[in-house]
Amino acid sequence: MSTPTYPSLYQINTRVWLTELTRQLGRRATLDDIPDGELDCLAEKGFDWVWFLSVWQTGQGAQHVSRSIAEWRREFQETLPDLREEDIAGSGFAITDYTVHKDLGGDAALARLRARLKRRGLKLMLDFVPNHMGLDHPWVNDHPEYFVSGTELDLARAPMNYTWVKRKQGDLLLAYGRDPYFAGWPDTLQLNYANEATQQAMIGVLTKIAGQCDGLRCDMAMLVLPEVFERTWGTRSESFWPRATQRVRESVPGFLFMAEVYWDLEWTLQQQGFDYAYDKRLYDRLREGHARPVREHLSAGLDYQNKLARFLENHDEPRAAATLSAEVHQAAAVISFLSPGLRFFHQGQFEGRRKRISPHLVRGPVEPVNENLKQFYDRLLAVLRLPAVRDGQWRLLGCAPGWDGNWTNDCFLAFAWQTPNGQPLVVAVNYAPNQSQSHVRLPFANLAGARWQVQDQLSPASYEWSGDDLQGRGLYVDLAPWQACVFKLTRG
Repeated sequence: MSTPTYPSLYQINTRVWLTELTRQLGRRATLDDIPDGELDCLAEKGFDWVWFLSVWQTGQGAQHVSRSIAEWRREFQETLPDLREEDIAGSGFAITDYTVHKDLGGDAALARLRARLKRRGLKLMLDFVPNHMGLDHPWVNDHPEYFVSGTELDLARAPMNYTWVKRKQGDLLLAYGRDPYFAGWPDTLQLNYANEATQQAMIGVLTKIAGQCDGLRCDMAMLVLPEVFERTWGTRSESFWPRATQRVRESVPGFLFMAEVYWDLEWTLQQQGFDYAYDKRLYDRLREGHARPVREHLSAGLDYQNKLARFLENHDEPRAAATLSAEVHQAAAVISFLSPGLRFFHQGQFEGRRKRISPHLVRGPVEPVNENLKQFYDRLLAVLRLPAVRDGQWRLLGCAPGWDGNWTNDCFLAFAWQTPNGQPLVVAVNYAPNQSQSHVRLPFANLAGARWQVQDQLSPASYEWSGDDLQGRGLYVDLAPWQACVFKLTRG
């Protein structure tokens, strides 16, 4: 299967989807029950990757923690006012075994699902959680040296970061999984990357599961970087990712790694073997609502930008429809998904779902579909299927004032997509709460001496333009607050 230069990924909350199917079927649904028609729809929409969230086996220990912490339950009840105990299955990231959960149909059902995806030209992405394991992972008994241990003094100083774990061979004081800025996650145990045996064991896990999928999204991937691990635990470790990604690709050439990463460590992980890294900076700047910082962000080199995963929401972030007005949401989507890199969408995003579903839950709320937003995404996805956007050349464009003294050109973001033989596209977004005007400078040759049809792909708007003007002053745009346009240029 060939993948375009700029692919699209769709994230599915597997357990929540199967709970919905269970209700429809009147029996427990597994991965085998995911309808072929739904997979056909994803392929028709132009997706290249499907990420099935939380398929691995979890245990009773994490489930008990998830059900017993009052603060967590309050969050769950905000999502599900009719919350039931069985809705709280425990975090999908508190993994006890990298085999597909028995309730989902096991490894055999995943293999059949992967084959069905492949027949439709879709690749399968799954989770890998490098930093920690669930409380009742077999290694607690078989290889306790793989985990970070603690002392009574550690427990006294930071009781939120350590726990006594019962074992057949004697109880041990072990550390919860955590990052350096927050208290530990009490449904997990921290892996010790200062121990070479731990690293080799995790490379073994990676090599195994790389045979079950085409790529992995690596949870909080920066936590096992030597400098971050040392800052968290006071112990230096050897680099993990360069060896791990190389070993996997020796077994499975072309295997894809995507990093969940923060703290401006995206470039670092790209250099250590990751094909893509989360672009949280773009997400944050879009939420702040100012064009210039976004434009500055998009001025980085393509060697960096091409390996970023652009998103507006995911299972960790609030729903875009709940945090952004409809106009800002659509403008931010045009910027995010018509920038270079991996286009990363979340189940429910197109329909305007407003409630984020915690990874601890296996049921989501029933919400109405936002038809206007759904129609917008249908149009945007049609643009993303165009060859120019999947395999073309992207350029950030300059925006000159609409006239002397008009400062609103600073409110614009504009870029072009072009293939050698295809029709060029010009994206223009007024990312501001005021009407704005600009002359967008076009990089295309041979515009002069012809008439051009300029057709917006997101609306019925269409204009005829002199090629001499386009080649000279540029494409004049006068857009309402937060208005976005994707213009296809056709010689008249």
